[in-house]
Amino acid sequence: MLGEKPFGLDLDQNKNILAEITRHPKVFVRCSSEFPFYPAAQALYRWVQEGRCGKLIDVRAAFLHSSDLDLEKPVNWKRKVMTNGAYGCLGDLGLHTEHLIFRLGIQIDAVQAVLSRFIDQRPDGSGGAAVCETWDNAVLLGSAHHSNQDKPFPVLLETKRLAPGSTNAWSIEVHGLDSSVKFSTEDPNALYYTMSVGREQAWARLNIGSRPQIATHAGSIFEFGFADAMLQMLAAFVLEWTGHSVDFGCATPEETHLSHVLHTAALLAHDQKRQVSMHELIQAQESGAGGNRWL
Repeated sequence: MLGEKPFGLDLDQNKNILAEITRHPKVFVRCSSEFPFYPAAQALYRWVQEGRCGKLIDVRAAFLHSSDLDLEKPVNWKRKVMTNGAYGCLGDLGLHTEHLIFRLGIQIDAVQAVLSRFIDQRPDGSGGAAVCETWDNAVLLGSAHHSNQDKPFPVLLETKRLAPGSTNAWSIEVHGLDSSVKFSTEDPNALYYTMSVGREQAWARLNIGSRPQIATHAGSIFEFGFADAMLQMLAAFVLEWTGHSVDFGCATPEETHLSHVLHTAALLAHDQKRQVSMHELIQAQESGAGGNRWL
């Protein structure tokens, strides 16, 4: 099963889904997340995994939409807690923002959050208006660590439905003491990097072209797009499902759980205007307090 994110509307539902997956070990399950399958995004992944950034200074990732700036856009399931969950934009889009960060082995230990709802109602499609219940935008600031270094570093995550000038922009930027690297779907064939030379650094643009993980008939000089990333994700799913190894596979159920823990902590952090520890949240879950008491 290749399922749509986020594998449950809240943390408790996600735990139930993962428990059901465990009870059926013969069922191969992954979660849809296409953007890391861009060749340039995978080049960024390899760059960081190989340690070429050195000690990490900070990491930034974003997934930005702007279509909701159209105030005449009718209300839909994303505006209702019953169908989208209390996470709002985080439930609908957040895993996309976080997937590659989780896969890089970056562990977020604590989080602060600013969640925003700017549009209170939309047309209901029948001549009236309907209340919008969910968050439009989310900005999360996390304290994180990586097993390869002893010092924590910040992670900034932006997940927005109201992002002027963006249509479906996904990006990640990793800064390190030795080098930095970034990718954005707004320049989908390019990997940007900088090498540390003391006081001065300059971003260099390397055109990766169409060099995906799974070979295709298209030559490397051709340009790569979202539809290609979707096909690469499906191909990776089929290869893993049939027992073949891939360098970069689809998002796992365990990664959806990391996302749910982060989002639940973000709701609590926003509500209580404080930093929330992931360890605190996990302890509360294990003690039976339940994540839904914060939703």
